[in-house]
Amino acid sequence: MSNSDRIYKQLSFIYGREKASKIFKKIKDICAKYTYRYPEIFSNRIPYKRALSEKDIVLITYGDQFKDKTTDIPPLRELKLFTDNYLCDVINGIHILPFYPYSSDDGFSVIDYFQVNPELGNWKDIQDLSSDYDLMFDAVINHISSQSKWFLAFKKNEYPFADYFITVDPSIDLSEVVRPRAKQLLTPVETNNGIKYVWTTFSEDQIDLNFANPTVLLEIINVLLFYVSKGARFIRLDAIAYLWKEIGTSCIHLPQTHAIVKLFRAILDEVAPDVLLITETNVPHEENISYFGQIIPETNMTDEAQLVYQFPLAPLVMHTFISEDITRLHAWLKNLNSPGPFFNFIASHDGIGILPAKGLLTDEEIQALIERTLSHGGLVSYRNNSDGTQSVYELNITLYDALNAPTAGDLDKKVDRFIASQAIMLSIAGIPGVYVHSLFGSQNCLDCVQSTGRPRSINRHKFYIPELQQQLTDESTRISKVFNNYIKLIQSRIEHPAFHPDGEQRVIDINRHIFSIIRKSPNEDEIILCLTNISDHHHEIVLNAVEYGLPKIKQLTDIISGQKWEANDLIVIQMKPYSTKWLLFS
Repeated sequence: MSNSDRIYKQLSFIYGREKASKIFKKIKDICAKYTYRYPEIFSNRIPYKRALSEKDIVLITYGDQFKDKTTDIPPLRELKLFTDNYLCDVINGIHILPFYPYSSDDGFSVIDYFQVNPELGNWKDIQDLSSDYDLMFDAVINHISSQSKWFLAFKKNEYPFADYFITVDPSIDLSEVVRPRAKQLLTPVETNNGIKYVWTTFSEDQIDLNFANPTVLLEIINVLLFYVSKGARFIRLDAIAYLWKEIGTSCIHLPQTHAIVKLFRAILDEVAPDVLLITETNVPHEENISYFGQIIPETNMTDEAQLVYQFPLAPLVMHTFISEDITRLHAWLKNLNSPGPFFNFIASHDGIGILPAKGLLTDEEIQALIERTLSHGGLVSYRNNSDGTQSVYELNITLYDALNAPTAGDLDKKVDRFIASQAIMLSIAGIPGVYVHSLFGSQNCLDCVQSTGRPRSINRHKFYIPELQQQLTDESTRISKVFNNYIKLIQSRIEHPAFHPDGEQRVIDINRHIFSIIRKSPNEDEIILCLTNISDHHHEIVLNAVEYGLPKIKQLTDIISGQKWEANDLIVIQMKPYSTKWLLFS
């Protein structure tokens, strides 16, 4: 099926065949506009021009993450200076969290999709970054700011914006609607036609767009192609699961939502086939992987997102280190089948989601995560349930403090424990997303919470360059120890095709305190056994390659430390508390 046929098929499903032809022509016109205006960008694009590999490591960061009060350099330029000076040899991608003008939620309430927040810099700064790094842009398209031109025009009842948003009679029963957070679903707004109740899934400042109106769809397609023209290599569909609304349903994961993602994919496959879609859906695992879609006949590709966020990993890793037991994580990995690669992360600008742990951890184990969060100075966010009750939605805490009590203690042990968690994330199949605060072992920023009044601000502290550089040069500091150990891990990973996202991954059970997986390169010419001690105790491993279906060992080399073991029927490996060894077979 051609890309045009795929586009028309999804339009017919969403809007009906009668409307589909007219919408299809308008989509073709939008695509033609961009290919004509930017021939150097849209012409002769090759699918997967640079295929994903073991070298792909994506830094997750805000555009103003690095500031220097002593200069007038815009934050986006500071970001490039920092990555060029400290990370260019280990990071090849950057997810810049929403860098557009915004009114709330640290960027996720976008005022203008087509502008760079002037406090951060301008489009030239973005394009300068894209010349050296694969950039991930956020498409925050479920909603837009109440201060946007679109919504201000809606309030004035101006054409064509009167139908850009969803209005609902507040007497209608919406109890079935799934909500991510404990906030009202409808927000009263004064308009030229009186009070209107608009749909606001996330907050009263984030007004949901009405995709039942095809004009809204066309507006967003224009936005996505504009992002491609500005250097996007990845487009992250934020909170995409809530896109389509239908009263009387849960309004999450509806078939029309999946059809719109497939439509976006088909359009990009047509005009920008090297741009990858990634979906962000903080939901249970089976629902999450549904956004890969189906395999396209006669290809090895799916028809929806190329990458999906791996949400269960964070709560499972946190549980693993609290319990000092690898059983749950191993069991999940053994059954982890998907038609595409995951975007792996265990820390982000948001909290640690609890929903993805449902069915993977018991209620008691989930409660232990909550208690650990609260006892370590973190906070908890809740969501409203359809029965009127509330349940925990996410844990708001930095990963470093989730794993380590924020009190005096053995700093080296705390750093080792934290780095062990990152080693697991870097070991498993997929593309690693490294949250900027993980590079430095950041601790809870309670001042940030007090400043904004939002629990999620606890892990959104901003760095001031002179202070950060001073910490990095002092080898006795937490920041320096975490950073140097983390960089060493990444350097080891990116040199070995066994960590290719398409390479085989197989869990082996050594004991419940040792995370252990075998990674193989796609052509199986390199094999690495990844071992991480997730406990505070020393363990001795007697390795018998035959027992685990591995080739006869001539020599083992730990690619992190360089330690070698000569050929033997049985090889004894000493694992110190929270140590990691990546053993290359030769």
